[in-house]
Amino acid sequence: MFAHSLTRRILPRLCRLTPALAAALLLNACAMQQLAVDRLGDALADGGQVFASDDDPRLIRDASPFSLKLLESLLAQRPQHPGLLLAACRGFTQYSYAFVQQQADETEAHDLDQAFALRERARRLYRRARDYGLRSLEIRQPGITAALRDRPREAVAGFTADDTARLYWTGAAWAALLSLSKDDPDAVADLSAVSAIMDRALALDPDFDDGALQSFMVTYAMARPDPGGDRVARADAHFERAVALSGGQQAGPYLALAESVAIASQDRARFSSLLETALAIDADATPKWRLSNLVMQRRARWLLGRTDELFVD
Repeated sequence: MFAHSLTRRILPRLCRLTPALAAALLLNACAMQQLAVDRLGDALADGGQVFASDDDPRLIRDASPFSLKLLESLLAQRPQHPGLLLAACRGFTQYSYAFVQQQADETEAHDLDQAFALRERARRLYRRARDYGLRSLEIRQPGITAALRDRPREAVAGFTADDTARLYWTGAAWAALLSLSKDDPDAVADLSAVSAIMDRALALDPDFDDGALQSFMVTYAMARPDPGGDRVARADAHFERAVALSGGQQAGPYLALAESVAIASQDRARFSSLLETALAIDADATPKWRLSNLVMQRRARWLLGRTDELFVD
């Protein structure tokens, strides 16, 4: 009788407490899951050096899709994670350039249809990278995407030096997208936004990433819609700064000048000299640039093989 009476008094209370307890446990589990995603996201966002120092570009090419989809899976859980958004923007840009667009260029001589398909794929990947970059900028400055198309210079004025990486990778992805969208009239209108983004990054941190921004500006100086003076002189100045910042140990600046200035000027001797200098760089000397140098040196060899096509005697 006593047990039955106790049960009648306690059971209703337990029933009332159970939903609250369940909710607390659920919230705690969600918080733990978010913490785990955040920590994994932070690790992935900062883990690019593992890929950058690898000496096997083919291995990285095959491993990258899984890594990129993992980033996207985590972003589905934490769509406002700044590190993940930046890593996705950077990762899709690098993968598209090194392993899709380059393959398209190498394929064009013997299979135009395949080259076209690869460039279309590269364009889609660049767009995805650009959109992740814009999302990362939106966190810092809500409404920036629309503002960039209406008043780009004013739109980027509020960004600080802490935003340089976001600006750089968003601008690089967007510029690469536009380079493959020359037949799209809407894309041409976006050039002003790219110029504003990259100029702001340059103003905030001209030495960003050991000259990566200066190297980008070598090529962009010859293509931007608002050159403002001697294009070649400006490209040369960016090149000299990029080489100084990297101690001459990155192949990228040499290829940028060879492809943008030497070809446009039809300076065959300078073209060959720049590419030979890039090939002479010891890719193992600076591990953090190893993969980039190997990828660029492959392109340098391909470009040298096309010298007779690119220059008219």
